[in-house]
Amino acid sequence: MRVGIVNDLRIAAEALRRTIVAAPGLEVAWVAKDGAEAVALCASDRPDVVLMDLVMPTMDGVEATRLIMRDHPCPILVVTATVQGNLSKVYEAMSHGALDAVATPVLGRDGDVRGADELVRKIGTIGRLVGREPVAAAPAATTAAPCSPAASRPILLAIGSSTGGPGALARILRDLPADLPASVVIVQHVDEHFADGLADWLDGQSALRVRTIAAGDRPEPGRVLVAATNDHLVLGSDGRFRYVREPVETPYRPSVDAFFASAADHASRPGCAVLLTGMGRDGAAGLARLRGLGWHTIAQDEGTSVVWGMPGAAVRLDAAVEVLPVDAIAARAAAACRRLAAPGAP
Repeated sequence: MRVGIVNDLRIAAEALRRTIVAAPGLEVAWVAKDGAEAVALCASDRPDVVLMDLVMPTMDGVEATRLIMRDHPCPILVVTATVQGNLSKVYEAMSHGALDAVATPVLGRDGDVRGADELVRKIGTIGRLVGREPVAAAPAATTAAPCSPAASRPILLAIGSSTGGPGALARILRDLPADLPASVVIVQHVDEHFADGLADWLDGQSALRVRTIAAGDRPEPGRVLVAATNDHLVLGSDGRFRYVREPVETPYRPSVDAFFASAADHASRPGCAVLLTGMGRDGAAGLARLRGLGWHTIAQDEGTSVVWGMPGAAVRLDAAVEVLPVDAIAARAAAACRRLAAPGAP
């Protein structure tokens, strides 16, 4: 893979360069000193992945990510000195299409680079995501725990998202009513280190409370629950959430298809499922299955998607009852939830 490096600090750029040249299968395509130069270089020599710093002169990494994904889209990995110290900028960059974030490796006085392994691992994951077809969705795990009565469980508003997802999620959550008669469950492709921060960030965007999901939790009406680990979130036959490793080989973690499949098997009754912007095909097959079971299914339209991979795949499978711009999704999803939650609804 050819890797573009964007960083205004010479020592940081050198640490990134040494990491890339030492890793099998990776090579440096170019080095840019700020976001503006990176945008120009992506236009003339698009790499397989861009390592994007956030805080730079002339043009920062958030704006550079927005322009690259608008004009010359390619995979972008945020690489910044302090991820936790720049969480708001990390989520802004992800809203524009960055796939993930990682701390910048540190070049020691002895010439060794500390933190290189995690960077190389994330680049490898992006390579798999870009270059491989998705595998089948994980089967819903069984449980010996007592089952709660299906009729007592809330209906679900299940949302899957990936590239550009945080921004789309924030827009939808801002527009959902506080009295929504459903439990909102979000599966966003994001590393587990950022799941709590994502939930906190989204909590500030919504009248509904947002938190991450712990194994054993149940869906809660009027709450927004976010998948929290690199394992796959599934709904068990007892109505509780759990995390499972299989399928191990999928680059999509957590997998939208895995959750949609478990909802198809174990949700108390049809709900509403939404597939948002994202690279690849994850969630398309699961959305089609849910539609076949009477769920109201929505795919984000191409015009408002950062990457129309996942929702586009769903449209091609005829998995979506509606294909909508992001600013219309909340109202239609809320209306569907009210209809499906009404007494006598199927």
